[in-house]
Amino acid sequence: MNEFSRLRQEAGYSIAQAVEKLGYCERTIYRWETGESAPRKAALETLRAIAKSKPPAQGSFRFIDLFAGIGGMRKGFESIGGKCVFTSERDRFCVETYLANHECDHEVAGDITTVPVGDIPEHDVLLAGFPCQPFSIAGVSKKNSLGRLHGFRCDAQGTLFFDVARIIEYHRPKAFLLENVKNLVSHDKGRTFEVIRRALSKELGYHIQTRIIDAKSFVPQHRERIFIVGFQENNGFSMDDIVLPDTAQGPKMSSILHPEDGSEDAELRYTAGPKAKVLDKYTLSDHLWGYLQGYAEKHRAAGNGFGFGLVGPDDTARTLSARYYKDGSEILVSQGPRKNPRRLTPRECARLMGFDGRDGKPVKIPVSDTQAYKQFGNAVVVPVVEAVARHMQPFITGAAGADRTAEPPKAKAAAEEEKVVA
Repeated sequence: MNEFSRLRQEAGYSIAQAVEKLGYCERTIYRWETGESAPRKAALETLRAIAKSKPPAQGSFRFIDLFAGIGGMRKGFESIGGKCVFTSERDRFCVETYLANHECDHEVAGDITTVPVGDIPEHDVLLAGFPCQPFSIAGVSKKNSLGRLHGFRCDAQGTLFFDVARIIEYHRPKAFLLENVKNLVSHDKGRTFEVIRRALSKELGYHIQTRIIDAKSFVPQHRERIFIVGFQENNGFSMDDIVLPDTAQGPKMSSILHPEDGSEDAELRYTAGPKAKVLDKYTLSDHLWGYLQGYAEKHRAAGNGFGFGLVGPDDTARTLSARYYKDGSEILVSQGPRKNPRRLTPRECARLMGFDGRDGKPVKIPVSDTQAYKQFGNAVVVPVVEAVARHMQPFITGAAGADRTAEPPKAKAAAEEEKVVA
């Protein structure tokens, strides 16, 4: 995301509002938004002043956090002024980390499948990073002949998406954001996503937008996830309008690795000594390193792509997974030719997932390394959620208003140019 786009969103302006407030034509604003041309310094200074004078008002809208994990989705929406009024997470270790990092004036509910929808507070936005499960889809005609309900109540019964859908159906939030793995679209030969799409748009009546976003725009990790946004109203919101930083120019591993040169304080669980060197326990044993090399060679000889991922300061990592605690094979940090590579420390995993944010405040990690690896491997990348949240913000709070139409910015810009030419 370029500076103009970031400042525009922080100021709470839609494209149309930026045109009105800054006094430039829409085509010019759109070029600044997409990075096609450099914005005027005066425009940046104006937006910067407005953004600075309008800090997020905590509680400007209410949201609920389902399948909350350690709170990555929550961090993204608190950053734009939302207030979390309900949380559900059944893993007790995740709850421990969640409560260590978030102030809750409500209890964290456990298994969402046991929570009556009437016990969930009213909310404006629903957030859910629900697990991907296959659905059993039978023909509607057969269900009708048996006198059974069809639609998501039957198709999705017994899956965790069913609980997301029943909450949306009951509370009718203004908007929702769902996150899942990229393969959700092809999961179970496309049946899973078809049930989700049909339930949200056809049965529940929401206008939905999807986009697969690679987190390496923000962090040194190739991590593709699908984001599904839904609004009650057809308000012109488009996921395609989110301007993301160029993935080719994204940060490298040096931005998250322990420098080991004394420039950061030692964190005794992970580093020690005057130079804050990473503890030896993270270096692979000769046995494990030998096994991983042999495993990789066997698959390489067979023409397969399986093997470990070795990274240095100038590299981008593979996707961090919840199984990282087992052998760390997907992301191993090179320590030179004379020393075996090492795993990332949990602190480095926190940085890799964007939890140690721009405010410099490190996330608290109260659990064991094993649990921490699982938690970060299952988490969302926080700055990605922040980018989506900022894009949704004017449509959630009503700032987008009637000045934003469903017509794409490019089409509107072209129409405006035709008027000028005429």
